[in-house]
Amino acid sequence: MQVAHLSCQPPTKSSVSSADSPEKSASGAGTGNLPCQFCLQQALRMKAAGILTLIGCLVTGAESKIYTRCKLAKIFSRAGLDNYWGFSLGNWICMAYYESGYNTTAQRVLDDGSIDYGIFQINSFTWCRHGKLRENNHCHVACSALITDDLTDAIICAKKIVKETQGMNYWQRWKKHCEGRDLSDWKKGCEVS
Repeated sequence: MQVAHLSCQPPTKSSVSSADSPEKSASGAGTGNLPCQFCLQQALRMKAAGILTLIGCLVTGAESKIYTRCKLAKIFSRAGLDNYWGFSLGNWICMAYYESGYNTTAQRVLDDGSIDYGIFQINSFTWCRHGKLRENNHCHVACSALITDDLTDAIICAKKIVKETQGMNYWQRWKKHCEGRDLSDWKKGCEVS
């Protein structure tokens, strides 16, 4: 008896068009949803393993959204991030790219057991509530609210971080890739002021 092993993967970058096109969800919306269609067809041909594969397909990309650079520029601009505490829109777009790849559901477990959440990779120990009593929750928000397509809570929390920590140094990837650089290209072609 042969056992088929399937891997349900969201579309690769090659199946998603350029950063300036309308945003695509990681579940494949706009791309024909071929990876999960394939998984569904294969799952229907198998018994118990097929059901587990199907469930994996549905869970893998059902909620995740990867924004484009220009869509984020518009959202960030409308939310008042351009020049918030003196940081240009380019800083915010650059930081979000290096922190999460513009993925709303990005999560990173750190060595101390805390978790960074969402597009800004906001940490559970200090800024949001994950369910542990020792967490500080300075943003007064559940960590799960930071990994949705609605970026309102994530933006409010990011503003609080910048205000309370006196800048964007909280984000290590921003320091490494964005700080002190000409970031005007990050909003170029995005029809934001």
